[in-house]
Amino acid sequence: MLYIVTALKPEAQAFVDKYKLKKSKCDNFTLFSDEKLKVIIGGIGVHNAKNATLALIQMFKPSNNDIFINVGICGANQKYTIGELIKIGSIVYKDKKYIINDSTFTTITCKDIEMSYDVYDIVDMESFGFYEATKEIKNRYMYKVVSDNFEPNKVTKEGTKKLIFSLIDEIMKEVEI
Repeated sequence: MLYIVTALKPEAQAFVDKYKLKKSKCDNFTLFSDEKLKVIIGGIGVHNAKNATLALIQMFKPSNNDIFINVGICGANQKYTIGELIKIGSIVYKDKKYIINDSTFTTITCKDIEMSYDVYDIVDMESFGFYEATKEIKNRYMYKVVSDNFEPNKVTKEGTKKLIFSLIDEIMKEVEI
């Protein structure tokens, strides 16, 4: 089984549209699924990402072969292009570094507020919550799509969905689904 954790409905909607997933609930979260794929919308922030991921784990009791991925948009500095897919290897949260995948060297900074100025390379608001909830999961990955260069006011629902949708095949190839 592949479990995907997103923060926003447009991020999840790209998978829903591509795979014709059915809507249901997982605890207090919206879940879309079929027999091979479960996509949960956690909401913005570390706390929401952690709780949504834990809800999936508690409800479905994943096996060692199951895969968890966090897919979402991120802000990034000018060296990254809008629409670029980034595989995350580590997270910096509150000045401490956490390794999620030691075969990937890209680091994301997780912040509790939107960033509208270029201080970090890559930033999101959920990565640490996903990391915390999946500590015991063997197969866990994080993929971020650059949505803006620290201009969160330019991010739209439709633009977010298009960005994710355009990279689904690449993401699925990465996790061998």
